[in-house]
Amino acid sequence: MPDYQSSSVETARKAVAAKLREVRLDAGLKGHELAARCDWHKSKVSRIENARTPPSDADIRVWCKGCEAEDQAADIIAASRSADSMYMEWKRLQRTGLRRLQESRVPLYERTKLMRGYASHVIPGLFQTPAYATGLMSTISRFHGTPNDTPEAVAARMARARVLHKVGHRFTLLVEESVLRYQVGDAEAMAGQLGHLLSVMSLPAVSLGIVPFSARERHMWTLEGFNIFDDQRVHVELLTALVTLTAPGEVGMYVKAWAELQEMAVYGSDARALVTEAIAAL
Repeated sequence: MPDYQSSSVETARKAVAAKLREVRLDAGLKGHELAARCDWHKSKVSRIENARTPPSDADIRVWCKGCEAEDQAADIIAASRSADSMYMEWKRLQRTGLRRLQESRVPLYERTKLMRGYASHVIPGLFQTPAYATGLMSTISRFHGTPNDTPEAVAARMARARVLHKVGHRFTLLVEESVLRYQVGDAEAMAGQLGHLLSVMSLPAVSLGIVPFSARERHMWTLEGFNIFDDQRVHVELLTALVTLTAPGEVGMYVKAWAELQEMAVYGSDARALVTEAIAAL
């Protein structure tokens, strides 16, 4: 895994490593003795226990068998998979295309009461039009070399956006003004997307703020795009992976950053003016 400094991921991996060490100690085995039982190099036990090498499901089963604790393997494997899911490479998430990834997020969006988000590169997915989403997803599919199921993925993204009209949800999203100027698809698609933004801004459940180029005293730098779900988890989208943060301290940092960005954003007629200017620039 690339070196992304996340205490959520690191803590989860260390917890799995500590549990495996506990299993070994309960069995009364030294590291080299367990390695011999597992037919491993003796350094592998040390690397796993120090969370330097994430164990595979097979490693955990062999470890527990060597410690005569096979009944604990299933729980430890579940914990290990949970740690792995906190840092998911796009090539793994998109290995069968983009449609399933879109569909897999629906339950999270439907149970979230308050979603806050920040976009610095593209229009937020919930606000995208089919033409804009097609241009974006085609580029993603090409760049990552994933199966091209763009039409199905776009349809799934549009279906997910229905949550904007459901009672009991609130969406407060921020975008950099530059997002309005980055052209995705052709000029017609971009104009349609910007026009759609004006419509979305009028929805009762939506609050859209735009951080303008002219923001005075910019006291928060431009960040990677992220979404906050009910103060419980944060999704951070990197070029190579989706990072899920659940540690309260990390979630709190993104909530703080979002609040700082919100203070610089404009709303209402001022935000509409920026969108209108972007349309005119096309």
